[in-house]
Amino acid sequence: MLIVIWLGERRGNLTDWLTQQWVRVTGSHIDLGSNQWLDGPIGSTRVIGRDFFENYARSRNYDIVRNGIRGLIPDFSVLCENNASLTAVAAPVREFYERTSEFQLDAWSEWRPMFRPFGGALSLLFSQRLQQLNVPLSPLDSSKGMTSEVIQMRDPCSDQMAPTAWVRELYATRNVLYAGCYSVCNVPLQKAPCVKVVFPLPNGNAIVLMNALAGDDGSLTLQSIGDQFGDPGFYFVVHDGTGAIWARYVSSMKEEIRVYAAESGIVRADHTLWIWGQRFLRLHYRMCKRAA
Repeated sequence: MLIVIWLGERRGNLTDWLTQQWVRVTGSHIDLGSNQWLDGPIGSTRVIGRDFFENYARSRNYDIVRNGIRGLIPDFSVLCENNASLTAVAAPVREFYERTSEFQLDAWSEWRPMFRPFGGALSLLFSQRLQQLNVPLSPLDSSKGMTSEVIQMRDPCSDQMAPTAWVRELYATRNVLYAGCYSVCNVPLQKAPCVKVVFPLPNGNAIVLMNALAGDDGSLTLQSIGDQFGDPGFYFVVHDGTGAIWARYVSSMKEEIRVYAAESGIVRADHTLWIWGQRFLRLHYRMCKRAA
């Protein structure tokens, strides 16, 4: 019964601690001063959940912006630096990223059958307990829709905006689908800026860095696909509490999100994930403007 073995507040649950040890043994010791692209909010050993970013903002004396227009990427043109092709992305797609708070979401999931037991194990060992990364195991899990809360944080001293948090909770299960914060950053082996998403986890985080591509049809494709440390892709980062930090690039995990304009007032997205070269999950999203 690994899921109930508690090792204390500093180390947390045994399953989480073992994952962190894997990152330390197989990853690289890093200095955040020269690797700001791997910096991000760190989770506690107890739970992440829907209130994480409100607590995070309070702990840093940030103001929380709840009203007005809030976007995951408030200024899409920042993503276009050194990537002029992105100026061809359709206006509805840009609008979704710049005005995310004005949209509501529906989602459908499709697991490849051979990987569904793996998804169930991850849910049992990590996701449900931590209330983070609760990918729907069945289309019925997302059939009743989901919340979409966009939380902007501002440093009152500098008046600078912190990364924007996006928290989604499934109505059917009340599980937190994703609690992550979005920003744009540069990574060492990529010329153009990447979309950066940070998911807090116990004593660290998971960071997804996605290269942005424009399609001939005005679509936007985000890819966390690379070969080595410093490429876009999936990273685990662990903090030991004394200032030592390790990062592990997980080259076997890749994903692609294609966002495109569909029916009038509707934007859709197809999200595909692979591990070891095998597709294991597809998610389809429909984003439509909220009623006034």
